[in-house]
Amino acid sequence: MRAEDLLPDHLDQGQFNGTTVRKGTVGAFLINARVLADPDAGDEQRRQAEQDITEALPALRALGLFEILQVRDERLRQLCEHR
Repeated sequence: MRAEDLLPDHLDQGQFNGTTVRKGTVGAFLINARVLADPDAGDEQRRQAEQDITEALPALRALGLFEILQVRDERLRQLCEHR
């Protein structure tokens, strides 16, 4: 399956397991995860990345991301498991 098969270009969101998921959710999660792992990231950058990840967790769970992939970074794994 290709990305456009799952969510065609003309759509910005879809319903997955009863949850609305916006296009770009997984990509944004990866970018925010990199911010949390970056030792040079500032406190405000980390706070915003953590908030954005927390808000995206229902969508990421609806997609089944964490059923397939294991988060290796301990801090990020704890955030994803306990929120």
